[in-house]
Amino acid sequence: MDDAQFVSDLASRSFTETFGHLYPAEDLAAFLAYAYDVEKQRVILSHPDYAVWLLEDDGVAVGHAAAGPCGLPHPDVQAGDGELKRLYVLASHQNGGWGGKLFAEVERWLLRDGPRTLWIGVWSENFGAQRFYERQGFVRVGEYKFPVGKTLDDEFILRRGAFV
Repeated sequence: MDDAQFVSDLASRSFTETFGHLYPAEDLAAFLAYAYDVEKQRVILSHPDYAVWLLEDDGVAVGHAAAGPCGLPHPDVQAGDGELKRLYVLASHQNGGWGGKLFAEVERWLLRDGPRTLWIGVWSENFGAQRFYERQGFVRVGEYKFPVGKTLDDEFILRRGAFV
């Protein structure tokens, strides 16, 4: 299996495990086919402005993250701002510090050229993630509708200013 297929499969599995129960089957299937399409993952993996991480435990992938230029719909987004696009840890490895370690790697990469503003979109009902990002210095600055098939989720936009 190539890297793009692997990332596509892991992303689909982790999203489904975390949020799949919230959506009608057709909405979930449409979202997974669009968001985690193998060719889309291939483009991301080959693009120098994006990065993807795999979290492994004894050689088994148990989570992943992706980051790149900010694409969130907020009027204050500037060229050069970074975004944590996704960070998922499978349920079997949650609440053990794994997510924090993965986030630290993403943060190092996003800040590799120096301080810049960072952004994250998080589901309005994902209170654990909101608390985690608040501890990392992010604050809620907006909201938007995130489409999962025909379902429109309320998503919060979080931002952390550049640290000098």
